[in-house]
Parts: sequence; C-alpha cells; structure tokens
Amino acid sequence: MNFLRFSPIKGSETSFTPQPVLILGTGALATLFAARLSASGVPVTLLGTWKEGLEALQRDGARLILEDGSQVSAPVRATDDPSACKGAQFALVLVKAWQTERAAAQLKECLSDDGLAVSLQNGLDNREMLTRFLGESRVGLGVTTYGATLLGPGLARAGGEGEVAVETHPRLGTLEHLLNGAGFRVDIVPDARALVWGKLVVSTAINPLTALLGVPNGALLERPGARTVMAELAHETAAVAEALGVELPFVDAVAAVEQVARQTAANHSSMLQDVQRGAQTEIDAICGAVTRMGETAGVPVTVNRVMWHLIGAFASNMR
Repeated sequence: MNFLRFSPIKGSETSFTPQPVLILGTGALATLFAARLSASGVPVTLLGTWKEGLEALQRDGARLILEDGSQVSAPVRATDDPSACKGAQFALVLVKAWQTERAAAQLKECLSDDGLAVSLQNGLDNREMLTRFLGESRVGLGVTTYGATLLGPGLARAGGEGEVAVETHPRLGTLEHLLNGAGFRVDIVPDARALVWGKLVVSTAINPLTALLGVPNGALLERPGARTVMAELAHETAAVAEALGVELPFVDAVAAVEQVARQTAANHSSMLQDVQRGAQTEIDAICGAVTRMGETAGVPVTVNRVMWHLIGAFASNMR
C-alpha cells in the first residue's frame, strides 16, 4: 500500500500525541475521514455492520482517491463489535440518518463517560436521537460540505474540498485540533441549527432530483424543468425553516442551492449513490422531515411531499 501523510493547514500544527478517533460508519464519508485522519497520524477505528466494507478496511486500510488521481491508503482498525471500542473519547457519527438509533445504542456501550460524539450527518433529528442514548453533554452537532463517492468496500473518491462546521462544545478542543491536523477546514459556530437547516435546503433541492434522473449535481442546472423543481424545493424548505424561527446561513435559498450544484457539478449525490446500489435512502430524514414539519407549521410542502413518496417508490423498485 502507498501510505501518504496529509499536511496540516497553516496554524493547525499540534505538539501533543494524537488521541484515537472512533468513526461510526463504513461508507463514503466515513472512508474519507478515516483515510485523512489516519494519514495524519491519528489512530482510527471504524465501527459498522457492512461485512465486506469492514473486511476491506481491516485488510487494505482506508483508501481514498484524490482529485489529482493519486491514492491514499491509511491503516485503520475496523470492527462490528462495540465492546472492542470501549473507552472511546471522540467519535464522528457518519452513518445514514436511518441508522442513527443503532449507532447511538452502540455508542452507549463504547463511548467514555466524558467522551464526545459529533454528528456530521444529513437530515434532522440526529442529535436528538443520540442525546436520548448518550445524554446532552456527550453529543455535538455539525455539518460537513466535504463530498465523497464510494467506489467499493473501503475505497472512496474525494469530491473536492469543503468545510466542517461544528457547534461549540466544552469537550471539542482536541477533536478540532485533530481534524485541522488532517487538513480539514473546521469552523466552530455558536449554533449549528442554522447550518443543519441550510444543508437541508440544499439536500432537499438536489438529492432527490439527481436520484430520480440519475445525473450528477451540475446536470440539474442544464435542464430547465429540473432547475425549476429544484428552485421550488429550495423555496419550500426555506419557508419551513422561517416558520420555525431558523435563520438560514444565506439570504437567497435558490441562489445558494444553484451555487452548490455548480461547485459540485461532477459529484453524485449520496442519494443517487444509494439508489444505484439498491440501498435504503435518507429521504425520510430529508424531504420526509420537511413535509412533516411543514404540515405541523401550516406551510405548503407539496413538492417535498411528492419527492418523499416518489423516492420511496423508486428506491423500493430498485431493490
């Protein structure tokens, strides 16, 4: 294997011995974070249920193809046994939203009493589910705009640079240093709710359309009909956020969504990847969540509701 080391971004150098990080999940983003952290010297363990993924990670390490075509292979531990991860101080939760309850139960067994589990997942209610099992003091909330495509068990292709934004937490300092040391751009914010909803606006507008049409993100801008529906989804989700008193991190929801589609033009959304693999999607935690909250708040959510049911029917047919 070709073991490479990521250089920390300027100002992030640390003089302490890196503490281990536990990653919940074995998919594209879990592989990306594992490869970059391990390559920077951080001991990484991945906890998951996908047998082929765990075997490949244990055998070959976390493998990541970079934008220039080069490949990083970094050694990791991989297991399906929470008892093998007891005493974990820091955990990144990178499983699908529908897997959060299972991940929370595993973390209850292995996260230390003074540990911190940070959700960087799509959709809503992940923090609430983790808090039910772990307590508020052991749960952090964030979002990430880093993208990755899963090419096979333990192998992902990076989708360009992004950012990790995490809500401030008294136990976050060391994990922030570790992520910075692995080259991730980290922003600590006072309230992650706005960012979670900002990402939800983008996810509702882009993910289901790319999954239904079988196209990368940028193709939505090239198809007038798709672009119109994308804008309607963005408007609906932003309206629900406004009704709930959430101040989004942008003024123009449609412009923000189109900017993301343009910047990630070649990327395949996570929902498209799920549909192509015949895997369960996160539509319930994305368009489904917006539909339920919109109906409760009295906000029209017709397009989100249609997408919720269409993806459910389409994904069922693909399996």
